[in-house]
Amino acid sequence: MQSVQSKATPILYQSISAFRSMRRELQPSIKIGFVPTMGALHDGHLSLVREARKHNDIVVASIFVNPTQFGPNEDFDKYPRRLEKDSELLAEYGVDHLFAPKIDDMYGKNHVTKVDPQGFDDTAEGRSRPGHFSGVATIVTKLFNIVKPTNAYFGQKDAAQCVLIKRVVEDLDMDLNVVVMDTIREDDGLAMSSRNAYLKPDERAGAPVIYRSLSAAKALFKEKKTIESAALINVVRKGLESEPLVSEIQYITVDSKATMQPLETVDEAGAIISIACKVGSVRLIDNAVL
Repeated sequence: MQSVQSKATPILYQSISAFRSMRRELQPSIKIGFVPTMGALHDGHLSLVREARKHNDIVVASIFVNPTQFGPNEDFDKYPRRLEKDSELLAEYGVDHLFAPKIDDMYGKNHVTKVDPQGFDDTAEGRSRPGHFSGVATIVTKLFNIVKPTNAYFGQKDAAQCVLIKRVVEDLDMDLNVVVMDTIREDDGLAMSSRNAYLKPDERAGAPVIYRSLSAAKALFKEKKTIESAALINVVRKGLESEPLVSEIQYITVDSKATMQPLETVDEAGAIISIACKVGSVRLIDNAVL
């Protein structure tokens, strides 16, 4: 009769954090910082690279103009693509690896899986861009799975996107840290964006009205401490309407910092005031954190 060898009892883990601690002990302690972009880099992107370089052993950037986050009437085809110049910039700032895949590589012919974050299509930005947030959530999940970063860096200018990505990471138990950095602005307050290049000279001169309008609302909140959202929206709207080159106000919204759902009143817990508007024919977004 064959004897059965006794085996050690498996070590039991009953929490995600405990299991992750074990995994980290088994792996080399190399920190990977990741900066995902769509290219056409400006100092807003490079500020994320600088921060990643400070706190990680290896820095990875990606450049991928993601078709699934663009709507049918948006600027996917004309979105600026300048891989060679962007690669040179990233080299100057100490990026170790640049991931710039082809669309067919990221979305094969039989690709059917997507990440669908419930509730985000009901936000102001989601209603303006149906399907946008599913596209963002799906590509970010794919990039995180490919790169496996320790820390991933994003800019506050895309406020709803930052809230979404944090939600995806937490909901799907991804083992990484999402770092959100302050919006980088031009000297006149305009938030840096690849789309600023589309502005004609007179439109570029008028565009800082967005920042001035947000700043006026921020000052009012600082004065009042507790205030109805409608009052803040009214201040922003008046500011935008003072600039003739603002051709369309798509939304002004005051939302929870945790969920991007609308608030009726803002108190010491704060909020995010978000704007989407067109200056001439160029759609610009911005926000202020209260």
